[in-house]
Amino acid sequence: MKNIFVIGGASYNSVITLDEFPEAIPQTIHNCDFNETIGNTGAGKALAFSKLGFYTTFHSLIGNDSFGEKVMSYLQEPTLNFINDIDKKGTERHLNIMNNKGERISIFMNPSSDVPDIDYSKFEKEVLKASFIVVNIANYCRNILPICKQLNKEVWTDLHDYDGKNQYHQDFIDAATYTFLSSDNLSDYKSFMEEQIANGKKLVVCTHGKGGATAYTINQEWIEVPIIENYTMINTNGAGDSFFAGFLYGFSNGYDIKKCMQYGTITAGLCIESEMITGNRLSKILIEEEFSKYYIK
Repeated sequence: MKNIFVIGGASYNSVITLDEFPEAIPQTIHNCDFNETIGNTGAGKALAFSKLGFYTTFHSLIGNDSFGEKVMSYLQEPTLNFINDIDKKGTERHLNIMNNKGERISIFMNPSSDVPDIDYSKFEKEVLKASFIVVNIANYCRNILPICKQLNKEVWTDLHDYDGKNQYHQDFIDAATYTFLSSDNLSDYKSFMEEQIANGKKLVVCTHGKGGATAYTINQEWIEVPIIENYTMINTNGAGDSFFAGFLYGFSNGYDIKKCMQYGTITAGLCIESEMITGNRLSKILIEEEFSKYYIK
């Protein structure tokens, strides 16, 4: 069992699903699908990793409140060790408005603190023993990047909907050896990917929602993988994080990049069939069965 350390991103979210986003006019909407659940990029990755057989240590901020207790109640996987610091602002909360295309409007009702009072030296032992380090782009996480560099540990990061110019992301871009992002706000994503490999990164992977995913490797090779159409979309929250986890599952087993992307495609597909931020049925056994079903002829 491989150790993985994930830092940053846990919230308790309200999720509203409508057929279409409402028009920007005063109105009353009488019916919607609604649920509340754990959310955010760190929690999504950590839950997926633990279901895929990694011994996962996950750090995030939560409040000393009922929402923090609810977040912890979801992080009870047998191989998931959740460690936290208390955020004086309370537990992070989002309102996600979804439409039937899987698109999302996310409103941060209570963002986490940008600069919490944390002793970062306590993470050194976790970073040292981990085979993989995943640093999410919550602001407080940038302070662990010098520790990773000092300990000569490679960093995996997810830039999400980076637009190619926002300086907020630069510390994470500079520190990462393996970079993931989406093309939502970056139409010229290939130029960015080429630039990252030219700057010494080992791999860049860009997801495109229904358009599949693209990888650019250290060998300057482009690899494209489409989605699997058979998965029925219920909720797209967490799909990118599940793709990330499935990819790293394949990578940890020594598979080639295309095969890793195929595993990511499976875990993302299983995720969108669930109202949770990971697939309800996700496991090592299931994704191997799904891989045989879709990719072994």
